[in-house]
Amino acid sequence: MTISILGAGAFGTALAISLAREGQSTTLWARDTKHADIMQKTRENTRRLAGHRFPDSINVTNDIDQATKSNTLLLAIPAQKLAGFCREQRTELKNRTLVACCKGLDLSTNLGPVATLAKNCPNSIPAILTGPSFAQDIAKGLPTALTLACENKAAGSQLQVQLSTSNLRVYRSLDTIGAELGGALKNVIAIACGAAIGAGLGESARAAVMTRGYAEMQRLAQRLGAKPQTLSGLSGFGDLTLTCTSNQSRNYSFGTALGKGDGFDS
Repeated sequence: MTISILGAGAFGTALAISLAREGQSTTLWARDTKHADIMQKTRENTRRLAGHRFPDSINVTNDIDQATKSNTLLLAIPAQKLAGFCREQRTELKNRTLVACCKGLDLSTNLGPVATLAKNCPNSIPAILTGPSFAQDIAKGLPTALTLACENKAAGSQLQVQLSTSNLRVYRSLDTIGAELGGALKNVIAIACGAAIGAGLGESARAAVMTRGYAEMQRLAQRLGAKPQTLSGLSGFGDLTLTCTSNQSRNYSFGTALGKGDGFDS
């Protein structure tokens, strides 16, 4: 059974590498035709994830019809682009299991990735793969644990098996709201932590921001329908910890630049 990853950014590429490393037949779709052709020929995504050669079982394509023949589609599309992509490809995504691999809320609707999928692709099964992870770590084969949240219990169990690899441990949850919110809210706290460090306020200040920020995340998420234990897991506390303490985090790095008064190249 082939799994398709739609979106050839760093995270989508890393997932494709991890899955294909196990011998899983994997299709990686890129919107840019030239970029797709280069990756297929050179067996590397030098634009987004340089230094990680593709296993032989990855097929790179720009053909959306070919990519969506798989029953399981991982959508590694930015949160602000997800709704538009779903509307564009509504026919191709119909009756598929769709796994959002992005974090954040759609600024135009305030919907999370799963809610966005459900709204725009009502005949599909929506899910989200989220948690503390960097694309570089996944591509290197370093151990990483993620949350797979899906309200359809049978589909979630199947996805847990499909997406687990020798370096990806997938934990299953039915709480899609909590998983969505954990991945979105931690970004705000990460910026604040970065600003504290950038401004020279010290590690103690960062710890305070993380702790009180986490308390606010829990209260807000519960008010919006999330289960408390979800925010205590990988998609909440785990993701918060990683994002608030590593220079690999774009949000933390942005906060650091903000605290220093420096410019930031997004």
